[in-house]
Amino acid sequence: MDTELRLHRFQNGANSNALSEPNGKKPAKVTMLQKDVGLLSGISLIVGTMIGSGIFISPKSVLLYSGAVGPCLLIWTACGVLSTLGALCYAELGTMITKSGAEYSYLLECFGSVVAYLYSWTTVMVLKPSSFAIIALSFAEYASAPFYPECSPPLLVTKCLAVAAMFLIVTVNCLSVKWASYVQNVFTAAKLLIIVVIAVAGIVLLCQGKTENLSNTFETSSISFGSIGLAFYNGLWAYDGWNQLNFITEELKDPFRNLPLAIIIGIPLVTVCYVLVNVAYFTVMTPSELLLSPAVAVTFGDRVFYPVAWIVPLFVVFSTFGSANGSCFTAGRLAYVSGREGHMVKILSYISLKRFTPAPALIFNGFLSLLYILPADINTLINYFSFAQWFFYGLTAFALIVMRFTRKELHRPVKVPVVLAVLMTVVSFYLVLAPIIDKPEIEYLYCTIFILSGLILYYIFVNKKVAWACKMMKPITMHLQLLMEVVPPEKNE
Repeated sequence: MDTELRLHRFQNGANSNALSEPNGKKPAKVTMLQKDVGLLSGISLIVGTMIGSGIFISPKSVLLYSGAVGPCLLIWTACGVLSTLGALCYAELGTMITKSGAEYSYLLECFGSVVAYLYSWTTVMVLKPSSFAIIALSFAEYASAPFYPECSPPLLVTKCLAVAAMFLIVTVNCLSVKWASYVQNVFTAAKLLIIVVIAVAGIVLLCQGKTENLSNTFETSSISFGSIGLAFYNGLWAYDGWNQLNFITEELKDPFRNLPLAIIIGIPLVTVCYVLVNVAYFTVMTPSELLLSPAVAVTFGDRVFYPVAWIVPLFVVFSTFGSANGSCFTAGRLAYVSGREGHMVKILSYISLKRFTPAPALIFNGFLSLLYILPADINTLINYFSFAQWFFYGLTAFALIVMRFTRKELHRPVKVPVVLAVLMTVVSFYLVLAPIIDKPEIEYLYCTIFILSGLILYYIFVNKKVAWACKMMKPITMHLQLLMEVVPPEKNE
């Protein structure tokens, strides 16, 4: 009888707290994402996702386009300030619209269903899973490198290791939000530890007089307006991830306090780390040596930490694993919210009955990421689609300006000067146009066509809700629901 009742509840999408537990036990939790993420975990998510492998491996793009050490350090600092200002705009949006999903929820509130769908279509299907795949591949390359000292690791080995890492991360995220938060906290602490070690080593070397590369830092600079834009573009790419906490607003304890506080602490912390690490690099490497180094932090470690230089690549592995975990954590929430609003298949909005995690959305993101690992090179894909990310950043900042006039009745616990939103909008759209104008290529048109093709799917499956699609999805949804033991989320009244 109990089995039949449970089956009936699954088939009808009943809420998990519809029945009280027997024997006088406490009623089951409401079937919705739980508020398990505190301030420390929120800071760890921001810092841990922003700091990946880039600052350790290839911070040379900013130097290449800035032309000298002085402008390079100024641009790293300016990018951090700009990221903080952009995140403060998101703090207002996140405390005004307390839904998970970040840009998706804000665009839906301001511009309506079509714009929000195009964002979710692009991000859920391409940006999030391909980003997860790239980070996992970076982890695999550096984890397998010690076993192949004389050559690069075979492609098959790195891909298998990347798949194993993705499987482990998705499993942890499906089993428990708290476990995923613990993993994020531990690996964020690890990457901050190695950054502190590198920064302190740099300060010691400066005190010992290693200042040759940090004197007359503007003399050899020959920069143009276009090269400054490209330097900012690469610098801001390293800071990407400042909006991660807005993807999980519904799971954040006291979001009105912890969301802005995590932003104010986390992003300036990353900025200080990036600047100090770059200064440390210049104490032992000339600009030319830094540009030629295949892995800057490893070269620094070989020169400063010998014979324990192996700690640097080890901590790069920790750093990439933590970033992959953060990427997976937030990607699942976007797919979950999109499914809840009817913009993705409904099963993606279901929650594990026992674990209270968006397991179907997490598994779906992991599956797409697996598909992106199969091709030989997906870095090109990310490069061409990155302009779309900045377009949506700019559109979201513009939404803040629009809602100051159209949604005056909304409560705003955090309210930033509107000039910050204007600045963020202008910079974002400049970063959309800069790479296209600098080097126009047909691939940008293909990416735009892909994004706009979402309009066809929106018309068929969301606007018209064609009968054959609904009829086809109903048994699939029911069987997946039974297989994964997931149910629709209960509304939070």
